[in-house]
Amino acid sequence: MIILTLNCGSSSAKYQVYDWDKRESICVGLVERIGEDISHIENESKGKEVYDAKEHFPTHKEAVEFILKIITDKEYGCIANKEEIKAVGHRIVHGGETFTKSVIVTEDVIKDIEKNVPLAPLHNPGHLMGIKASMDVMPGVTNVTIMDTAWHQSMPPKSFRYAVPKSWYTDHKVRKYGFHGTSFLYTTKRAAALLGKDPKDVNLVIAHVGNGASMCAVKNGECYDTSMGLTPLDGLVMGSRSGTIDPAVVRFMCHAENMTVDEVDTALNKKSGLLGITGKYIDRRDVLKGVLEGDEDCKLALDMECYRIKKYIGSYVAALGGVDAIVFTAGVGEMAKHVRKDALLGLGCMGIILDEERNDISQTQRAETIISADNSPVKIFVIPTDEELVMAEDTVALIEGTYDVHTKFEYSFQKPDYVNKSRAAALEKQLIDRPELKKVIVTPVK
Repeated sequence: MIILTLNCGSSSAKYQVYDWDKRESICVGLVERIGEDISHIENESKGKEVYDAKEHFPTHKEAVEFILKIITDKEYGCIANKEEIKAVGHRIVHGGETFTKSVIVTEDVIKDIEKNVPLAPLHNPGHLMGIKASMDVMPGVTNVTIMDTAWHQSMPPKSFRYAVPKSWYTDHKVRKYGFHGTSFLYTTKRAAALLGKDPKDVNLVIAHVGNGASMCAVKNGECYDTSMGLTPLDGLVMGSRSGTIDPAVVRFMCHAENMTVDEVDTALNKKSGLLGITGKYIDRRDVLKGVLEGDEDCKLALDMECYRIKKYIGSYVAALGGVDAIVFTAGVGEMAKHVRKDALLGLGCMGIILDEERNDISQTQRAETIISADNSPVKIFVIPTDEELVMAEDTVALIEGTYDVHTKFEYSFQKPDYVNKSRAAALEKQLIDRPELKKVIVTPVK
């Protein structure tokens, strides 16, 4: 069974093709600059040469049409024809309070996603364009929506409500929603497997740290609290997002610089975070290089990012009354050893003890590793996330009629004997050059 997953933004489309019978990804790709004069597509099919070219895609429809063309191409593709595709899974950033799990697309589902556009004006319109393009180009093929916010719907009101006038919530749904839900779902199930526990028996603090970053407190296998809020702006210091600030800053800057509310919002989302502090860098590698070269702004940016992560770890451990493990995931969480180190050192009072040698070794996106000391009561794992796998599995289960909310559904990747075939093959090659990785690779408790 072939499943296509689409993650469409306002001017982009990230995609993967899964051969579900073989349980492996057979193609990954990205289309950028949709709607501009020159668009860009990069496609990599298993065992084939990479296709990297400039094209022109006026709308998402043309982009999806070309995606189908390239994945069925004899030289660059991975399947014989588009009729092999049985369903398309779409990532949706904001499902509001409407969705607690993934669903098959219907006209009512589309209307509900449209209703949530005011809550995610930068994301949901692109997702809707992707869904409609897919339906136009592949009529009759089942489309499925996988909501980033669905995972967080288990939060209690004390976690998700804001201390604002009640009518703001009842009339306008102003509350905390949380994001990166598919990543938190995947890493929760994998952490439970590594601990040898049922997901319902684990308490975790998970740090999804990439350009966008958020944290999640997991209680008994479900989301209990999270750092992002009504939008993805709240919480951690991110690449270009400020994270948590005093709300009065908005009014202050409107008067101080004669800015509009929209201009301040743009600055907080696109000109703040690491970029705002350093004045030039979003990528953590550039920030670290600056630190090593003595750039004080870069040092401050790193200190602020790690301090914010540390504060969230401490508050979430307190809220949960203790945890089984701390988990780092996403690009920075998986690769930036200096971020993990600075965020974790000094937490021995909570039973969180980092092994610095293991942390230094653990730089791979091909394997799950352990970076806690042997005498650490709380385990510290680095788990490469796989949001597309969650999307594919939800899509398969929905069309087969076996799907349910995650607490009542067993994913293939939560089983102790689960193996990510694509990563396993790449890891074998990596171990030739970096045999020391064997010291930190951790396997599930069976």
